[in-house]
Amino acid sequence: PDYSSPITADTLIPDLDDAGISRGVVHSIAYSWASQFRDAPVANEYDKVRAENDWTAKEAARYPERLVAFCGVNPLRDYAIAELERCAKIPQVKGMKLHFANSGVDVKKPEHVEKLRRFFAAANANGLAILAHLLVGGDYGPEHSRIFLDRILPAAPDVPVQIAHLAGSGPGYDGDAALGVFADAFAAGDRRLNNVYVDVAGVVPQAGTAQLMVQRMRQIGLERILFGTDMHPNPPPLVAWSTFRRELPFTDAELGQIADNVAPYLR
Repeated sequence: PDYSSPITADTLIPDLDDAGISRGVVHSIAYSWASQFRDAPVANEYDKVRAENDWTAKEAARYPERLVAFCGVNPLRDYAIAELERCAKIPQVKGMKLHFANSGVDVKKPEHVEKLRRFFAAANANGLAILAHLLVGGDYGPEHSRIFLDRILPAAPDVPVQIAHLAGSGPGYDGDAALGVFADAFAAGDRRLNNVYVDVAGVVPQAGTAQLMVQRMRQIGLERILFGTDMHPNPPPLVAWSTFRRELPFTDAELGQIADNVAPYLR
């Protein structure tokens, strides 16, 4: 919020038009006000979180047939569920965006798991989807995914849960150790994943990773893969989709499947 010029709806709509995308999702980065990477706490933090989420929803409302919004919040904050419940009353808001690294989440800490379980349960009760950026630093990998799958995800069985960036962060494919746990569970028919989707936002294949990326997405099931671009200044949708088509060895039919996928919260 204080390190970037505003990215307005008027900026996004031409990008969608160029790529032939009819509807898009705008994610608030309000959790940045509560980021562990800040040098010092922010005065009136929750006021700023609310204002950022309101601004994002208001921008989406300018194009109600084209855009929906997700609010952002640090799920460890005491106000997190109150903000979720407030956002649930805003017509344009269809979900909540979580960024585990930015928010200082450590799923190896039982107290963090419990807060996340309560947050996911509140999202489930309010009918809000969840988009979660799971990657954190350090030893991030299979153990984190197993904790998420076993302890956190079951708290929201009825709403879409979307794993961002193929369980990494981009621009390269950096989350395979974590994504492999989910891919194997998908392939095994794990019912806990019935409402789970995985997006490719901002992930660009690098040398030696393209075949593995395709293998993982096929394991997950291409009907669960959602195209995305991440935030500016990443390449706009048309460029990102062209790169996706060019660099990944999918068949034309498989690319068509991914292009036609629509997240449940957009239907």
